[in-house]
Parts: sequence; structure tokens; C-alpha cells
Amino acid sequence: MSAPFRPRDDGVDLLVRLTPKAALDRIDGVETADDGRSHLKARVRAVPEKGAANTALERLVAKALGVPGSAVSVVAGGTSRLKTVRILGDAAELAKRVEALSA
Repeated sequence: MSAPFRPRDDGVDLLVRLTPKAALDRIDGVETADDGRSHLKARVRAVPEKGAANTALERLVAKALGVPGSAVSVVAGGTSRLKTVRILGDAAELAKRVEALSA
């Protein structure tokens, strides 16, 4: 299984499959798609209207990784279930934290 993130010079890009309108805000681990790529599964209570689900996802990821909310942003897939979330910071430390989430 591949890692659900790609390291960058200024942080990591995290691949996420988001389910809006869930009962709880939570991260459900890592899943591998049919094409072999891995992504983090996340659920948020927010509805997918006016960016509310994306904002809730950014807050959830920031809290789970212990980084400021300003360091997390959805950079691709704004209207899709599959999203790329950019997290700014030390790439090696962020990679460890993401791997801990997926364990």
C-alpha cells in the first residue's frame, strides 16, 4: 500500500476521500482505491454547500495533526469527494504524524 501523502519542500500534500453529512467528524484510516493509490478516509458533519465541508475537513486535519488551521488548505478537488489537502510545515514530521493517523 502506498502512502496517502506526497512530501513537498514546504510540507505535504495529503490525499483524502471525504464523506460529508456524516454523524461525526472523524478520520477512518487509509483506504486503497482500485487504481492502487491510497487516500485517507474522512467524515465531516458539514454539508457540501458553499465550501462548508471543505472548511470542516481543514479543521479536522489541523486538529488531528496538531498544526495551526492556517497551515491546512484544500488545494484540489474542491467539489469532488477525492481531495488534495496541503499541509505546510516540516515534511518529515508531518509524514510521521500522517502515518500515525493511518495506523
